Amino acid sequence: MTKYIIVSGGVVSGIGKGVIASSTGLLLKTTGLKVTAIKIDPYMNIDAGTMAPTEHGEVYVLNDGGEVDLDLGNYERYLNVTLSRDNNITTGKIYRHVINKEREGEYLGKTVQIVPHITNAIQDWIERVAKIPVDESGEEPDVCIVELGGTVGDIESAPFVEAMRQFQFRVGHENFALIHVSLVPDLHGEQKTKPTQTTVHSLRGLGLLPDLIACRLLVPQPLQPATKAKISMFCHVSSEQVFGVHDVSSVYHVPLLLKSQGILNFLRKRLQLDTIPITQEMAAKGASLEKRWTDLTSGQERLYETVTIALVGKYTDLKDSYMSVTKSLEHSAFRVHRKLIINWVESSDLEPETQESNPAKYHDAWRAVVGAGGILVPGGFGNRGTEGMILAIKYAREQKIPFLGICLGFQLAVIEWARHVLEIHDATSSEFDVNAKHPIIIFMPEISRTHMGGTMRLGLRPTVFEEGTESWSQARKLYGGADKIWERHRHRYEVNPKYVEQLTNSGLIFSGKDEKGERMQILELRASNIALDHPYFLGLQAHPEFCTRPLNPSPPFLGFVAASSSPRVLAEEIEHQRLKFRPPHPADAMVSEAILRNDVSEDRVNGTAMNGSASETSA
Repeated sequence: MTKYIIVSGGVVSGIGKGVIASSTGLLLKTTGLKVTAIKIDPYMNIDAGTMAPTEHGEVYVLNDGGEVDLDLGNYERYLNVTLSRDNNITTGKIYRHVINKEREGEYLGKTVQIVPHITNAIQDWIERVAKIPVDESGEEPDVCIVELGGTVGDIESAPFVEAMRQFQFRVGHENFALIHVSLVPDLHGEQKTKPTQTTVHSLRGLGLLPDLIACRLLVPQPLQPATKAKISMFCHVSSEQVFGVHDVSSVYHVPLLLKSQGILNFLRKRLQLDTIPITQEMAAKGASLEKRWTDLTSGQERLYETVTIALVGKYTDLKDSYMSVTKSLEHSAFRVHRKLIINWVESSDLEPETQESNPAKYHDAWRAVVGAGGILVPGGFGNRGTEGMILAIKYAREQKIPFLGICLGFQLAVIEWARHVLEIHDATSSEFDVNAKHPIIIFMPEISRTHMGGTMRLGLRPTVFEEGTESWSQARKLYGGADKIWERHRHRYEVNPKYVEQLTNSGLIFSGKDEKGERMQILELRASNIALDHPYFLGLQAHPEFCTRPLNPSPPFLGFVAASSSPRVLAEEIEHQRLKFRPPHPADAMVSEAILRNDVSEDRVNGTAMNGSASETSA
């Protein structure tokens, strides 16, 4: 029987439920257990795909093309698992599911209501998804972490809270535990417990009793014993069921912080985890994970050398808009033993208009770019700020500063080259000007122009390196020399095929393309070309940040951070990747794009039919 751990929140949203849920799952994995995770978002949207990054942070993309909440990124990174779109439940998905069943007559003429139909649908969904294998074992998970988004007491989350109240009886007391995360404000050094008392009282009134209360403190001081005792007394739990989560130097310390307070031992007893059979192989993997994670976090504290990256984006007001990008940089910095410094640069501040309207902001922005060891231009949509991004790319190219362009950054690097090397001065994207004379970037022909949600080129897609790139391509070397790689995509626009030959002949090399050789997916400047000699200039149409792991950094980001540190560090990491790189994807996910798009019914892995016979590829 699967064990379920529900993580709810009170007082305010955004206080770290996702990190606490992920950290709890990680600790369980260190014991050898198989862990999966589900995120519940009470909003009415079907998924996160149509929301601006400034609403809830970045839109995270999964292998199957699901556009989901950024917390699923936390789960994949911490737990080293591969989730699906069904691991993110929204009110919109549940209501659509129930209404479709009603239209099909599955309720046999009954009045369809919140209770029991909506609440049953939620419980059925959780039970179904909790049994789907998510790791390399291919086996059903032992534990499912369910994070309930929002705060207890919200109108929109009420059906989910009621579903959880019923769910505890459906699965049984020994298979259901609840962690409630609450804010403990620190007012002039005094830790206040009243908000936590109130939210736990509200939770109990809804029929749920917390097994553990996670007290979130937004200060570096830990939870005081007196505060812990008071919460224990007024919230009807023992003191061992109350633990503090204060601000630490890195979120990667949170699992060790939780373990030091006995959360693992409590859950082991509360959920009878010792009754779950664990093979010697899984136990050894868990012990190895614990050691490597401990080494990772302890090593952070001894870093003295720094690496500074200028992140030139258009959503920098909300740092969570680039959550996976910053995590990829962090993971790469861990590997090269550097302390990461990110200079956040609003791209529009680099434009001449800002020089006129706000000279101080303009000069501060350019000072941040010029002072960085590397320049990164991430993804985005729309015209705003793109001229500033192009100026940053031009500076990186001409001054030979390591550069990494992701999605929009890749497209703008192509436009910058066309403008300043090919001297096509009005080169642009049809996203910015539908009537452009020289549209270097165009709308993909198969994409819907009328529907926005879920209509982009989404999910895991292969990229094939061009013949002859094995001797010089930094990107290929960082992927271990593989001739085909897989990364997740999210875009509507692509490089115009009409300009590819002209761009290539002028020195901009598209080293990676789709399987048909029609879509440009990786660009590089060949380092061995003396005229264009550049330490690291790389652009990807894909979003490699979505596949980074703390113990297995994304290759393009690793190369970028290494190059931003020094040429020696880059050479060392290229050699390390050549020997040890392993893709983070399950083997059965690394198939041709035709199969991924369900154009072919035969199951294949890495281009080989499951019956063992070699199959043709379009590469």
